[in-house]
Amino acid sequence: MSAFFTSPRSRRQLLRECSGGFGSLALLGLLSSLESKATPGLGRPLAVRPPLFPARAKRVIFLFMHGGPSHVDTFDYKPLLIRDSGKPLPFDKPRIQFAKTSNLRKSPWEFRPYGQSGTMVSDLFPSVGACADDLCLLRSVHGTNEAHGGALLKLHTGSDTAVRPSLGSWVSYGLGSENQNLPSFLTINPTLGHGGVGNWSSAFLPAVNQGTPIGGGMPVAQASIKYLHHPETDQRIQRAQLDLLGEINRDHLDRVGGDAAMEARIESFELAFRMQREAPEAMDLGKETEATRKLYGLDNPGTASFARQCLLARRFSERGVRFVQVTHGYWDQHEDLTKDHGRLAAEVDRPIAGLLRDLKSRGLLDETLVIWGGEFGRTPTLQGKDGRDHHPHAFTQWMAGGGVKGGFSYGVTDDYGFYCVDQKVHVHDLHATILGLMGLDHEALTYRYAGRDFRLTDVSGRIVREIFA
Repeated sequence: MSAFFTSPRSRRQLLRECSGGFGSLALLGLLSSLESKATPGLGRPLAVRPPLFPARAKRVIFLFMHGGPSHVDTFDYKPLLIRDSGKPLPFDKPRIQFAKTSNLRKSPWEFRPYGQSGTMVSDLFPSVGACADDLCLLRSVHGTNEAHGGALLKLHTGSDTAVRPSLGSWVSYGLGSENQNLPSFLTINPTLGHGGVGNWSSAFLPAVNQGTPIGGGMPVAQASIKYLHHPETDQRIQRAQLDLLGEINRDHLDRVGGDAAMEARIESFELAFRMQREAPEAMDLGKETEATRKLYGLDNPGTASFARQCLLARRFSERGVRFVQVTHGYWDQHEDLTKDHGRLAAEVDRPIAGLLRDLKSRGLLDETLVIWGGEFGRTPTLQGKDGRDHHPHAFTQWMAGGGVKGGFSYGVTDDYGFYCVDQKVHVHDLHATILGLMGLDHEALTYRYAGRDFRLTDVSGRIVREIFA
């Protein structure tokens, strides 16, 4: 036994030697209290929570085009770019550029008006163009980073320099899940580069809010949720093991008086067990009709992969998954833009239109916010012989359903699509608007970590209410 316990101590000596620990105990209690207050629904981290104000959308499907599709070749029609193709840009380029570009270059594709709104859409997207009256185009989105890694993290987490929770994690944290047997946040075929798991990480939010990946780095037809089935242990034994582990963990909770991280860990274990019952059925596309499979493009080898992703997104969304991300790429054409943008658009055009039409026919589009876009756009100026460079200074994202105006365009770029000139939408504004459509106040949705309150939009962000229906 140590001398501390065997040597006699006066009360004054004892207080002097132990006083340093009293502050630590007080701090531990304070942090525990703050953590409990910062975690809504402690004890049931994914319990449904009401929005802060009436929500226009209940869930999100984010169609992410990894690599940066060109806005001036897809949804931002520029007649003067056609007229002045081959001429120098008549104003200064940014001081910092990812790489050098030369003169203006018109789009290789024609643009045509679609729908009653007359929305101009390029021939790259004829099927999506046919849904133009459901689209809300944001043509003046801009970011802060010319590199893929930083731009992806900015779009997904609001920060290109620090580890922060992703958009899907914030939505999960703020609203919980409508289905306690499935994750609240799923990411289908996520990119493993350019930020990797940081793009769907919960960071310092409770672990149960992290995105659950389906596939990634493999053919989509083979993609599944990892470790969904135990190859050796049946569910009865798993249940007994989980009950024992839960008893041990809850005994710990009783002794420490609350631990948000432990609560989230217990819930993640329970969720993983419950998913064994419902996730396989949600991923079984064999129950879809032949007409539905054809609508998405599962009958065509060129569209089948992305069609599967979009159909899975609909199936999970209608089962109450709050946020589903679907990733496609690689839209990074520094060369061979005509060939590769053409190929990539052909892979996604029919499946995206099929998703929009399917959601609409099922009465789900009004309560599902569909978002399309990449981490940035591409320069209106030529790179090499047939390419465009990274361009965060102006690009297009569109939304559909979920309480936005259909057949509507917001934001203006200059005559060549190089800079945003009116109704600008920064990435923080985009995030604030998405949360606003979900009934969440981006300034109030905060989490205390490391002594300060964090939020998705950091210290800025404006809700673009002009696009609300």
